Amino acid sequence: MINGKKLLHVTAAALALAASAAAFAQATYPAKPVRWVVGYPAGGGTDFLARTVGAQVSQQLSQPVLVDNRPGAGAIIASENVARSAGDGYTVFSADNGVLVYNPALYKKLPYDAEKDFALVGMMGRSPLIITAAPNAGIADAKALLAALKTSPGKYSIATPGTGSPHHLALELFQREAGVSMLHVPYKGGAPALQDLMGGQVALMMLDLPSGVSAVKAGKVIPLLAMSAERVPQLPNIPTAKELGFASVEAYTWQGLVAPAATPKEVQARLGTELQKAMAEPGVRQKLYDAGWEARPADATEMTRYTDAERKKWHALIKARDIKLD
Repeated sequence: MINGKKLLHVTAAALALAASAAAFAQATYPAKPVRWVVGYPAGGGTDFLARTVGAQVSQQLSQPVLVDNRPGAGAIIASENVARSAGDGYTVFSADNGVLVYNPALYKKLPYDAEKDFALVGMMGRSPLIITAAPNAGIADAKALLAALKTSPGKYSIATPGTGSPHHLALELFQREAGVSMLHVPYKGGAPALQDLMGGQVALMMLDLPSGVSAVKAGKVIPLLAMSAERVPQLPNIPTAKELGFASVEAYTWQGLVAPAATPKEVQARLGTELQKAMAEPGVRQKLYDAGWEARPADATEMTRYTDAERKKWHALIKARDIKLD
């Protein structure tokens, strides 16, 4: 039998060993490439952000950061993959508001738990959602849009990348607050929706700028109204919904970095530090700006506060509008 004094020594030795192991892991991390999971196809806005920031993080860590695209089911496939991955610091994930905020309210059952399966590392960027028009829609600006919607409720079709997407929920919020109605046309992704908008098959689209920045710059679609607190820097002439009197209409697509929940705290902290350092690089910020993103770095604590506030806001809207995906 071990007496109390010996037990104390054994316990102290075990704690010292654990602390030593943690310190060693922190000192040697990373010892191999880091896998950065993206829940959307290569070439899209989320993929661009991950590759741009990941390349800078790779330089800082002196290890490859390999983007792993796992598209499908509104990023649920990627979310499940990351939730079941080893929490060793070698898997990270671009988690957006769909993954962390909307899906838990839209689905009765998910293969991941948005609050328990992920450790929040930090915020990266966001893009306000913008109502845009096809060139042949006959709507030139925000005032003309509101007049048309008031005059002909339910007449104008508006595309989104899919039911339950940030774009769809922004549309629901705008319709409720502005007292208007449109014909929602959900697509399977932003690319085909944008193609039909440019071709005039749909009159309007709720667009995130990273997905359509080139089309906007080329004049192939007409930006009308931004769902943001302030005017979009890349589109300074476009008014916000707040400017038109709809103070509570504010909606973005946003991206944060997460890791499996079991990732050691010291590794989470290292990843957070490297992420913030990468987001502060002028070259990274300029690339994101040019691609339609707004760099919005924030640490894990701030990301937690922001995500909690987003859940409260959007879960109430989803319930009020009775939006379900299963």
